[in-house]
Amino acid sequence: MSPLSAARAAVRVYAAGAAVVLAQLVRRCVGGFAEPVLAPQPERVAIVTGGTDGIGYSTAKHLARLGMHVILAGNNDSSAPDVVRKIQEETLNDKVEFLYCDLASLRSIRQFVQKFKKKKIPLHVLVNNAGVMMVPERTTEDGFEEHFGLNYLGHFLLTNLLLDTLKESGAPGRCARVVTVSSATHYIGELDMDDLQGSRCYSPHAAYAQSKLALVLFTYHLQRLLAPGSPVTANVVDPGVVNTNLYRHVFWGTRLIKKLFGWWFFKTPDEGAWTSVYAAVTPDLEGLGGRYLYNEKETKSLAVTYDLDLQTELWARSCQMTGITDVSQ
Repeated sequence: MSPLSAARAAVRVYAAGAAVVLAQLVRRCVGGFAEPVLAPQPERVAIVTGGTDGIGYSTAKHLARLGMHVILAGNNDSSAPDVVRKIQEETLNDKVEFLYCDLASLRSIRQFVQKFKKKKIPLHVLVNNAGVMMVPERTTEDGFEEHFGLNYLGHFLLTNLLLDTLKESGAPGRCARVVTVSSATHYIGELDMDDLQGSRCYSPHAAYAQSKLALVLFTYHLQRLLAPGSPVTANVVDPGVVNTNLYRHVFWGTRLIKKLFGWWFFKTPDEGAWTSVYAAVTPDLEGLGGRYLYNEKETKSLAVTYDLDLQTELWARSCQMTGITDVSQ
């Protein structure tokens, strides 16, 4: 990517964000965001990646409030005990726990899955929520560009390694669900299959948008691989622009706006989590997958995400990168 293309990517990301913020502001002025009313979910188990902070924390809290056994998967082990205790106290649900999982390490992901499976419990909901945003150029433990490696490949591997447990846990009329968090930046993303690591000219904006685009393609292909009548469904959600701690690497002007007006322009973490929670438990989506959801409603994603050949190519390349068998071949 040339410097001009990198600058173009930055402008497009901030323009997309501004459009979403404006839409959110209009909605807040005419009624705001209503929390979805959902039925209790006792005896069900959920894993939420990035569950100790931001949208992930709110997602985990709401699922726990519905009576689910919630496992927070993350690498923030220093704050995890306090977070778990806080969710337990707020929801009166003691079935909340933390398991270490660094999504920037394929080894750590495999260790997490091993520890989870040793518990001999079912898995009904997997929320692929964790991520980094517009970080400086750096790589994961396995040498992948961090946005692509953590946001996308980490969740790709985690989902595939847990798929057998999800299938065993789902049942007709009560499917297990994979909920993957993308964002509106996928609309301006471009997937460069010849340079997925952005090695030619790194742009944090383009890298972030590409990772979110890859998550949509991954979700749609996963749903295609799940045979009709499968006990597992896969959907992707867009939380909107949310007031979290992910903005420390963005343009200073955006940080200033967030500091001064974030309480009004941005969604709260709870509001940002509602679509994830809705996708995880609503009966409206029972047996339905391959949907892109925004504000609890299905909407169209970027046109290229429906390209079956691109979905297949990305899936095959991802299998090679993570060292798993491509079952679609």
